Amino acid sequence: MTHQILTDVAASISELKANPMKIVASGEGMPIAVLNRNEPVFYCIPTKAYEAMMDLIEDKELLEIARSRMDEESIKVNLDDL
Repeated sequence: MTHQILTDVAASISELKANPMKIVASGEGMPIAVLNRNEPVFYCIPTKAYEAMMDLIEDKELLEIARSRMDEESIKVNLDDL
């Protein structure tokens, strides 16, 4: 059976157990696919990659909110009145 690997870096569970910091470093901040008998079982996502991914998701959500409000009637406001 074939499996799609969604990263550029993959490591076996044995490699991860033997030297986890080396495996994480080899990903250079990007996610790493962890394989068991050549099948992906999970992805290891370093903190920086996770934070970048969450920022992108948040940006996408904010963009959707902005787009949904583009057709709303605008209200003129004077900053001095606030």
